[in-house]
Amino acid sequence: MNNISKSRFITSVILIVGIAVLTAFISINTAYTLDNGAQSNLINDLFAEMQTFLSKYLGWMIIILANGFLVFSIFLIFTKYKNIKLGGPSAIPKYSYTNWIAMLFSAGLGIGLLFYGVAEPIMHLSSYPGMVDGDISYNAGKAIGLANLHWGLHGWAIYSALGLCFAFATYNKNLPFRVSSLLGSKVANNKPLAVTIDIIAIVTTVFGVTTSLGLGTEQISAGLSHIFSIKETFSNKMLIILVITLIGLLSVSLGLDSGIKKLSQINMVLAIVLLAFVFLFGPTVFIVNALIQNFGAYVNTLIESATWTEVYDSSSWQNGWTLFYYSWWFAWAPFVSLFIARISYGRSIKEFVIGVLFVPSLIVFLWMGIFGNAAIHQVINETSQLGQVVNTNFDVALFSLFEIYPVTKFISIVSLILIVTFFVTSSDSGALVASMLSSKKQTSINDDSPIISRATWAILLGLLAGVLLFAGGLKALQTSVVITGVPFAIIVVFACRKFYKSLEKELNK
Repeated sequence: MNNISKSRFITSVILIVGIAVLTAFISINTAYTLDNGAQSNLINDLFAEMQTFLSKYLGWMIIILANGFLVFSIFLIFTKYKNIKLGGPSAIPKYSYTNWIAMLFSAGLGIGLLFYGVAEPIMHLSSYPGMVDGDISYNAGKAIGLANLHWGLHGWAIYSALGLCFAFATYNKNLPFRVSSLLGSKVANNKPLAVTIDIIAIVTTVFGVTTSLGLGTEQISAGLSHIFSIKETFSNKMLIILVITLIGLLSVSLGLDSGIKKLSQINMVLAIVLLAFVFLFGPTVFIVNALIQNFGAYVNTLIESATWTEVYDSSSWQNGWTLFYYSWWFAWAPFVSLFIARISYGRSIKEFVIGVLFVPSLIVFLWMGIFGNAAIHQVINETSQLGQVVNTNFDVALFSLFEIYPVTKFISIVSLILIVTFFVTSSDSGALVASMLSSKKQTSINDDSPIISRATWAILLGLLAGVLLFAGGLKALQTSVVITGVPFAIIVVFACRKFYKSLEKELNK
């Protein structure tokens, strides 16, 4: 308990528990049935209105911020500061490239790619307002391009920019692993302001991770139903969260090297097996040709797609997709960026940006290219009912893809295991980061935050995921990300400015 910052830890816990209790109470007492038979409540309505408001009035800002972080990260590779090492000239990386990439990939993507890898490109084919009737070549390429936009460079640029801020402040300036440390001595020395900023970061982290845990729960439940005919009930979903939380508690108690690192290695092996299976037993030649065409289409339309604001259209597609994704990356930024900083001691700025920005984006390109095109091939050749499945049950898309493949049940079970391991990695990584943000010191690569703090955050993550699923399902989870992510992105801008101004002094040491 000696290394816990009570003002940050206790206030954040009370705030998050209060939000969870209030959300559950209002959901129970304001429930009503829609005309189509679906259930809704006041919290669901409020979340929807808040997301619409943010998208309508701040959508332009979200797009500028996301693109700005990408430009800033790439710019750093070509500056005179590119060879500055995180930790000083004599710093040596603690983790190999393989373990480093495995851990940042597991923390930064994980469940999201498994949840959206098949379903998202198919959804874009039927919902994106810019599709051309009858032009399947353009439409399919655009669908994959949009998925790459949402999961590729822009998201990882946010992690790269903030991750550098964290790593440089901690390893080069000997400051605590806190967001307030990134904003200069005036902020850090103003305790009420510093604590407030750190609490915002903790709450943002918790809601960002909770969204992924909710997605994982929905997909595990759908997978169990699809493979073993286990009913998708709310009580079963709560049981899934409970089991995963308990496994996460064990992992986070073991620490970074014994728990998260080993799980990340398992994740990468299973992900490669799954990717290779779909590539080899799917439409291999089609996928290879599509990957090449997709790359050209993505590069050719990157600027246009990344700055599209839907201003001349009457649709609201952008609100539920690109703006949601950018906000989701913002909400995950304190969590993933701090975690990446924690494992990146000894890397140079150039090495860090290339490893964090381009390598995961390449993995995304391959994942979306292989899974997305395998799915599109089934749809355009009518070899399965995948299109209808995606439109009626988003959660089961991955398992439906495998129905025309050999050893369907076996590979579906492997996928389910991978979802669980990603789920656990997200849970324990999120708990570790929330614990670090609420610690007193945490200035060394070898520092460990208190076990009681890590365990508390692991339990709270599971609790909040359950409450938000109860309150409004996937929509509530998505909206909570938008609400918490946008304010934090503004803090990141000031952190990046302070970081860049500090580089000249470091270079002249």
